[in-house]
Amino acid sequence: MKTKEFFDTLRAAPDKRLLFVNSEDEPVHSGYHLTEIKAVSYDTVDCGGQTNQWSETVLQLWVPEEADDDFMKAGKFARIFDSVRASVRLREDADVRIEYGDDNFFPSVYDVCSITADADTVRVLLEPPRTTCKARDRRTAGVQAATCCS
Repeated sequence: MKTKEFFDTLRAAPDKRLLFVNSEDEPVHSGYHLTEIKAVSYDTVDCGGQTNQWSETVLQLWVPEEADDDFMKAGKFARIFDSVRASVRLREDADVRIEYGDDNFFPSVYDVCSITADADTVRVLLEPPRTTCKARDRRTAGVQAATCCS
């Protein structure tokens, strides 16, 4: 999911509780904080010798030991983002990722799989990251790769 789409969805539901959940519908603990916003740029070379460039927006969540029982509202989360976005070079077309770890979530940078809303809640489904072989993926898609690791 792109950064713009993610925050447009939150801005459209400012008074709803914002829950980040895993595939078992277990949420990030209430009382979480948005502790860091990162504009990440990648410049890589894959096993087929092709260079790749892309950007991501990484939103780091953290739960303090003395966390309260309330989930942050979607509007507050968006306002925090809006208040600092000019401080880093964020791209609205960058994929958004959520960095988090606790008892239910292995510490990682998660993909945003989907966002759904009901009467009082915006639910962000997080998916663990996956690795792949870009050279093989290009070959599978019909693009000839010069070499490949497999």
